Amino acid sequence: MEGLLYRSIEEHLPLEMIYLSENQQLSQRKLIVKEINDEYILAYCLLRKQVRTFRRENILSIMPDARSKHRYLH
Repeated sequence: MEGLLYRSIEEHLPLEMIYLSENQQLSQRKLIVKEINDEYILAYCLLRKQVRTFRRENILSIMPDARSKHRYLH
């Protein structure tokens, strides 16, 4: 997962994430990672169209979003 997060930062690669929110709701998001630390990732959420913070321990699944990759690359 670590390598994929850094690749998103470096290449502006959109990722698709399944996430467990603070209120225990499952959420599926498409995002581009901006920053990483030990506890959180800061990412631009393509659904909400704003930067959001996600707890790393709540990420259940993350993978490249191949369908939208070329739309968001510079």
